Amino acid sequence: MIRPLDAQSRAELPRTLPLWSLAEGRDAIIRRFRFADFSAAWGFMGRVALLAEKLDHHPEWSNTWNRVEILLTTHDAGGLSARDVAMAQAIDAIEPGRIV
Repeated sequence: MIRPLDAQSRAELPRTLPLWSLAEGRDAIIRRFRFADFSAAWGFMGRVALLAEKLDHHPEWSNTWNRVEILLTTHDAGGLSARDVAMAQAIDAIEPGRIV
């Protein structure tokens, strides 16, 4: 069973994931990316997709031209879990090429 983040882990999120924020109205974290063009954004999404398959944890996301928005939550836990933190950290590690 996957458990939601405890209060201490939630309090550490700004330090642990400084580029992510809590999603408004959801027990989730969100990050917005901007790239040079659509191709760079799509390439990033491809790398994240491979990572999601490897970690068996799939994001909610959207893409408009050079922008990608990623929202992470764990439906099985009813909200944020350690899986979301791990996925966000892994995404942050593969983001070369982002311009904003």
